[in-house]
Amino acid sequence: MRARDEQVLRLAQRRRNALGAMSDGAFQELVADVRERPREFVDCPEEEAFAKVASAVERFDESCVDDDLLDDEQYFVTRTKRLSRMRRDCEQALEIDPACTDARLLLTLASDLDADDLLDTLGGIANETQVTADDDAWDDVFARPALRVRAALGRTCIDASCYRLAVSTCEDLLALAPSDALGARHTAALAYARLEDEEGFAALEARYPHGSAWERLAQTLLLYKLGRLSAARRSLRGYSSLVRGGAYALLKPVMVDTYMPDRPELATFSFEEATLAVHEADPIVVDVPDFIAWCEAQDGILDAAQSFANSTGLDW
Repeated sequence: MRARDEQVLRLAQRRRNALGAMSDGAFQELVADVRERPREFVDCPEEEAFAKVASAVERFDESCVDDDLLDDEQYFVTRTKRLSRMRRDCEQALEIDPACTDARLLLTLASDLDADDLLDTLGGIANETQVTADDDAWDDVFARPALRVRAALGRTCIDASCYRLAVSTCEDLLALAPSDALGARHTAALAYARLEDEEGFAALEARYPHGSAWERLAQTLLLYKLGRLSAARRSLRGYSSLVRGGAYALLKPVMVDTYMPDRPELATFSFEEATLAVHEADPIVVDVPDFIAWCEAQDGILDAAQSFANSTGLDW
């Protein structure tokens, strides 16, 4: 979530709505003015609450920077403190504007609920925050909080093993916002793989042909589950060659903390993207217990993982 950029757009658009007709050039000048002096444009409870949310997200992100330097005990102590701070910040935002969707979402995520309870809570928020759009809902900055709720709901469906609900949630989100700034297609790809829905996966891939670590991993899982091992082997090699450190991420998965509120923006086919894709695929991989052993046994995969570890100084 680019919280400050979004805050600027919200404030500028709200001022534009209040002033009436405005050329695109004049609006860009307004945006620049808001970026320089955002506090001067916060003039309603909705924007006061969102300013709280933006600060909370920035503070959370900054607190994660040195996590890799902490041992396990230090990490969990630090994590508990940052989640507690996030809950307090969101409660303050909701005192200002009880309808602040982003504060409700972040408060829910920071409560560290189990997957089923999280699914129920996010589903309730989604039902209360309807979205309509003639074109792409992401272009409406005020619709973005509701879209984030749906993206989080889709990911939670995977964690709760509700794969058909994950598909319907993500496909609805893609219909509302086809630009897919929140990566619903990645979640959908994993769900299609778990459901062994090759037709659904192919249709999704045709709409979003550029690919990612999620799609390449999901394709490998799908073909493996369908018993098409030669094709799965080719897909695995493609995943390993396209995704930097993809083999290492698959064979040596790492813990990934809760997204606040959505996935970080990462370079396509990067190692960082691979770690997220493998993490999100874990509920599916657990249901396919021989998959990782099969991957490790394929020619070149173990060597690729070890070579990446040696070149980057990672543990093996």
